[in-house]
Amino acid sequence: MTRAEIVRIAAEQSAVDCGCVAGDFFRAENVIVPSRKTAGARVYLEQPLACNLISYGANIVACVREDLRETVAEYLGRHPVAHCFETPALHEFDGALARFGVRSCYMAEYFLPDPRRLRTRDCGYDCRTLYAADFRGLYLPAWKNAVCKARAEYDVLCVGAYDGDTLIGLAGASADCETMWQIGIDVLPQYRRKGIASALTSRLAAEILNAGKVPFYCAAWSNLGSVRNALSCGFFPAWTELTCFGTEKP
Repeated sequence: MTRAEIVRIAAEQSAVDCGCVAGDFFRAENVIVPSRKTAGARVYLEQPLACNLISYGANIVACVREDLRETVAEYLGRHPVAHCFETPALHEFDGALARFGVRSCYMAEYFLPDPRRLRTRDCGYDCRTLYAADFRGLYLPAWKNAVCKARAEYDVLCVGAYDGDTLIGLAGASADCETMWQIGIDVLPQYRRKGIASALTSRLAAEILNAGKVPFYCAAWSNLGSVRNALSCGFFPAWTELTCFGTEKP
């Protein structure tokens, strides 16, 4: 796959998640679509969402509850794309959403692999590919980002790093949708800053591509360690999302 093909597949999945068309993410103007439950959406999305803002850089596609449409349109019309995802504009947005019992909640940046830069890295430890039977017993707090017990049926592939017989790092792939698998990574604290995260992430990304799927990686932009890991493995920032829920959600 080329970088352009990977971006196209990601935008097509975002379109499924939002109920729009992939081309909407590359228009000059913002796009607002009604929020609804869509077949084939990423499994962890709690659809229908009150409001979800997605940007691939050119504009914002907003998937919104119908009663929020006017409020969201006014907000998007007042600020440049990047500022809509930042304070102080977000404080303004939350103030407007509060009248509807809604507030901003999750904000993250998503990364995709650049095939021209992606390469497997070495960390000096034994790295092993693990399948479902191999990681069945790894649903433990130490590996909560790599594998998820609540959605264990979607965990399809892992790569683990071992110091002798001790598992010291784990990267896991979750089949969150038909065409794309999400990568999560954990490294034991005493083994961090040794290149283990990049070795595991890059190897798992290669395995996912070999399986004919697109790997994607999510990080809060304040989590610099995670962002640096993505960049060092040959991933690039592809899109951002801001998700809003009812204020009853913790």
